Amino acid sequence: MEIKTVVTGYLDENCYVLIKDGNCLVVDPGDDFHKIKDVIGDNKVLGVLITHSHADHIGALRNFLTKRSIKIFKRSNLEEKEYKIGDFKFECIQTPGHSKDSVTFYFKEDNMMFIGDFIFKDSIGRCDLPGGSTEEMKESIEKIKEYPDETILYPGHYEQTTLGYEKQNNQYLN
Repeated sequence: MEIKTVVTGYLDENCYVLIKDGNCLVVDPGDDFHKIKDVIGDNKVLGVLITHSHADHIGALRNFLTKRSIKIFKRSNLEEKEYKIGDFKFECIQTPGHSKDSVTFYFKEDNMMFIGDFIFKDSIGRCDLPGGSTEEMKESIEKIKEYPDETILYPGHYEQTTLGYEKQNNQYLN
């Protein structure tokens, strides 16, 4: 799978375009739909994955809602289970703390997670915003620590990291 990052909006949100065999998934379509569309190119969009519904992560979502063939995956229509769309397989993991609707998308075959504002390199997402909860964040962190250390974490802002690195270096995961 090819992963392309599109940095969008005034908060430099990471939108990811996952490409496989002419199809793609879009993770967290922040602002700048035209930048995202340029990266999508001729690939067919099968779905949009939303890690949480803060404005910087869904600014261009309305542009995808006009096409009925595109499935939207967000907390309100997801269970903690495995999903398959086209050749893409992923697990939804509920990870509230930054927001009530925070989820993580785990692509086991590719050893990667798209985590929104749940975990950042050497830090975690804020819990003091409306819907945030320190207690839920602690529970989500304990849940995610059970996954393999080699798992690559793709956050909603800043650079990617690995779960193993965060377990060793992130004060919130120690």
